[in-house]
This record gives sequence, C-alpha cells and structure tokens, in this order.
Amino acid sequence: MKKHNKTTICHEVQVHYKRPLFDEPKKVTSSESVVALLWEYIDPERLDYKEFFWLLLLNNSNTVIGMSEIGVGNTTAVAVNYKEVLQLAILTNSVAIIVAHNHPSGALEPSKADRQLSEKLAEATKLLDISLLDHVIVTSEGYYSFMDNGLL
Repeated sequence: MKKHNKTTICHEVQVHYKRPLFDEPKKVTSSESVVALLWEYIDPERLDYKEFFWLLLLNNSNTVIGMSEIGVGNTTAVAVNYKEVLQLAILTNSVAIIVAHNHPSGALEPSKADRQLSEKLAEATKLLDISLLDHVIVTSEGYYSFMDNGLL
C-alpha cells in the first residue's frame, strides 16, 4: 500500500502480462482442447489429493490470454471467490471465460454445488457481457463438460 495525497491506494488484484503467454497461441475450440490445455498447466500428481479451481481467460477469437488457479481446497471441496473470477475477467478485458475444477474422488458427475456455481457465474458474466463458455470437471480418469452435456 502506498500513500498519495492523503489517499490510500490498495492494490488487491493486479494482473501482469507476459506476452506471449505460450510459445504459440492456444485456441479453445472444444472441451477436448480445454482439457488438453489444462493437462499442460496442472500438476497431475496433485489431482487426486485436493480440489483445485482454475480459470481460463479468452479473447474474442477464443485464444487463451490467461490462466489462473483461483482456489485450492481439501479432498471434498474448494471455495470459489466469484469476485476474483470476475475481477480477472474484467482486468484482462476477456470476452469469455472457462472454469474448471477437479474431483479427487474420480467422480465425473457434477454435484449440486457444481451446478449452482455454474448458474451463478453464468448470470454474473452475462451482466458484464462476458460469456461463460464451459465448466469442466477433470479427474485422472476423464472429464465432464457442462457445455457438452447441455448444462450451459
């Protein structure tokens, strides 16, 4: 925090760009491409031990402009800070987002909480003219796409 003319400025969320993010642009074209990208980003050794929540930030051509690990939970849940998801989307001027999390249990079926989270994020992003393209659940055994299954 720094003081400036008797006003305190507090930078809670900052975004630092490093361009290019990848050696070559990563474009999202399907749930399969999302999962392939996640496997490049996440540590598969930790996947079966704790729940994690990730955010993919996309431009208007569905090219990934950023990725963030939003939360780390325990073996059965992860707390998701909706404000942080929306802040990052706004600060990066994202046109669309994709969220993902894992189920350490290996179960691919979304829970009631997973469905509620998707509904709440879809409503919030719509107000900001940002599209929630998908919510993906990944496990060591496979993945589940809300979009592919008609839930988004």
